[in-house]
Amino acid sequence: MIACLGRIVHDNDAESKLDDDVSSISKSLDLQGSIESGCVTGLASKDFGGLYSVKPLALIKPSGAEDIARVVKAASRTSHLTVAARGNGHSINGQAMAGGGLVIDMRSTEENHFKFFKINGSPYIDVSGGALWEDVLTRCVSLFGLAPRSWTDYLSLTVGGTLSNAGVSGQTFRHGPQTSNVTELDVVTGKGEITVCSESQNSELFFGVLGGLGQFGIITRARIKLQPAPDMTVSRLLRRLAFVGRVKFQADVSYVEFLLRVKRAEEQAKANCIWDSPHPWLNLFVSKSDIVDFDRTVFKRMVKNGVGGPMLIYPLLRSKWDNRTSVALPEGEIFYIVALLRFVPKGPSVEKLVAQNHEIVNWCIKEGLDFKLYLPHYQSKEDWKRHFGNQWTRFVERKACFDPMAILAPGQKIFKRTHQS
Repeated sequence: MIACLGRIVHDNDAESKLDDDVSSISKSLDLQGSIESGCVTGLASKDFGGLYSVKPLALIKPSGAEDIARVVKAASRTSHLTVAARGNGHSINGQAMAGGGLVIDMRSTEENHFKFFKINGSPYIDVSGGALWEDVLTRCVSLFGLAPRSWTDYLSLTVGGTLSNAGVSGQTFRHGPQTSNVTELDVVTGKGEITVCSESQNSELFFGVLGGLGQFGIITRARIKLQPAPDMTVSRLLRRLAFVGRVKFQADVSYVEFLLRVKRAEEQAKANCIWDSPHPWLNLFVSKSDIVDFDRTVFKRMVKNGVGGPMLIYPLLRSKWDNRTSVALPEGEIFYIVALLRFVPKGPSVEKLVAQNHEIVNWCIKEGLDFKLYLPHYQSKEDWKRHFGNQWTRFVERKACFDPMAILAPGQKIFKRTHQS
């Protein structure tokens, strides 16, 4: 075991006990990775949203799935410890945090898997759950001339992180979300078991983990479908469209440049010192049947003066999603993702926009819109029950099966940690 335990000067007995807990856990593990505590855990106490800050007991940097399994089993031997997997820290509302618990830095496992092969002539790539999609893209295109079929609009996200939510972009309309383009996973469950799962093997875990918000297991490997990567994008797309010629604005870019287009916005935001500002983002799926009312009230009244950043709206098809996964969707076949991507300085403006987000969601609920939050964040079990609707019973049963002590993903605030029986 490699341990990096920060030394703390304690002001009270409570802090002393925290260090004792870390010391006890460290001694009980045989990790190939590292454990960090004290002031060095700052990375794990915040996220991209910048709205919450919760200090963990320790930050674990595992070498692989075996380390993660040992950490989960160690937590299960206590009455209170929880475990959260942290990818690249792009949650908005503290979903990847674990106050007083153990946060696993999945980025330390990014190089564990990268294997190309074909099954019945179709190409696939095995990648680590801690790998960034932008790295998967550049390596697959440069080495094989191939690329995954479905992406997210922003690619500095981990494979395991997006698969635990859904993974959507403009390509989702045609190919479905990323959760519909993965065929096999390695998962560490809330029992500390390392399990291979797919549609035909341990299928309940496979579909539960996909879109499962980290509640049933931690994804350590994913098998992704690939397809040929085009050299250029815009000209090829325009040939299939009908439009008024004089309104065309065209910029031909390489396939990789197109998919990394948000990366340039990130670099510009960092140069202007606004990338690290709070991001009170709001992402919703709104059914086609309600989008006109949504437009009339939300776009033209609530946010008529802007949202403080980019806004994305594009259609998705429910038939491209697998209803066996844990993702909650609107009932209509056609629905829209509405993403309000806000960048604001710290201060009253943040609170104002957070309040506006609540106003929008509450209006949707009050008016009975066919909608769901994407990257959901609720504070009460009643809200979660409403979010999952008739999928709630299945979600609870999966939790009882794969994480019966509710050790995993406490930041989602869906289940409370239970004591050892």
